[in-house]
Amino acid sequence: MKSSRLLSILLLLQTRGRMTAAELAQELEVSVRTVYRDAEALAAAGVPLYGDAGHSGGYQLLAGYRTRLTGLSTGEAEALFLTGMPGPAAELGLGRDLSAAQLKLRAALPAELREQADRMRLRFHLDAPGWYAEHDQTPYLAQVADAVWRGRVIEVRYRRWKEPQEVDRRLEPYGLVLKAGRWYLVARPAGAAGAAGAAGAAGPTGPAGPRTYRVDQILSVRETAQECRLPEGFELAAHWRRTQEDFHARLHPEEAVVRLSPRGAARLTGVQARALAAGGTPDPELAGWTRAVLPIESQEQAQAQFLALGVDAEVLSPPPLRARIRDALTAMTARYEDSDRSGPGA
Repeated sequence: MKSSRLLSILLLLQTRGRMTAAELAQELEVSVRTVYRDAEALAAAGVPLYGDAGHSGGYQLLAGYRTRLTGLSTGEAEALFLTGMPGPAAELGLGRDLSAAQLKLRAALPAELREQADRMRLRFHLDAPGWYAEHDQTPYLAQVADAVWRGRVIEVRYRRWKEPQEVDRRLEPYGLVLKAGRWYLVARPAGAAGAAGAAGAAGPTGPAGPRTYRVDQILSVRETAQECRLPEGFELAAHWRRTQEDFHARLHPEEAVVRLSPRGAARLTGVQARALAAGGTPDPELAGWTRAVLPIESQEQAQAQFLALGVDAEVLSPPPLRARIRDALTAMTARYEDSDRSGPGA
């Protein structure tokens, strides 16, 4: 464990430069005291590591020092080959580069790790899109990706859901996200005019902030000479998580208290399944059943959903939703009773 941590300190300093003991401790999830001891151990082993005190101090390696040791474990080598994603890489124009990188990595691995990595590649394949989703045509993905990488403002012709459907946008691209086989561009409308008319893009943020654009809806793109930079502190992954959380909050603005049988609980999916796992409790009246507060889109949607669960679910509140389901069941019972009286042999 300690040897792995020492190697991690070496690689962190090699890739990031100067880091404080507190930063290293946070990255490695250990105490600052442990970092101090590890730094002393590295120095005693002959590693040219030195530290400066003070507000702008920290640890760093002697200029020009680099270790060739990567310390890849079997699991790490397997994971690298598993996350290759040749399809998305090819869409970005990086398919050949990815193949070359994997070939070099495989050649550098010891024989045992090479065998494990090959076994992983042969037995596991990642196919992100759903079964019934048609593959989106993204002819401008490589150009958009190039602008993202180079930090250049782009001018796009974009198709949105409302009139006028085709609009022109000038965007500062922040990053690309692949979600369920579909590419999304996170970008901020460049200039006041662009910000004022960005309502055609998806996303919960205000007009002045970054918004989300489907790359398959971009009809044309032109990269400009104007440079753009990421806002200080912006992290694409964190922004995307917030975007998804805001989306689910807007999609499920209401709640319902429901008791569920084991079979009913097993049939929940998505945000409702997560809510059940996080807050479900044993029902005090029915043994083996679970009671939970579940997010719902609307009472109309919830009525159809919980009716589909049949006898495996009971809505306890809100009262209007419970009444809707009771009225629907009453009407269904009357319909089937009428069918019995008027059917063959009546």
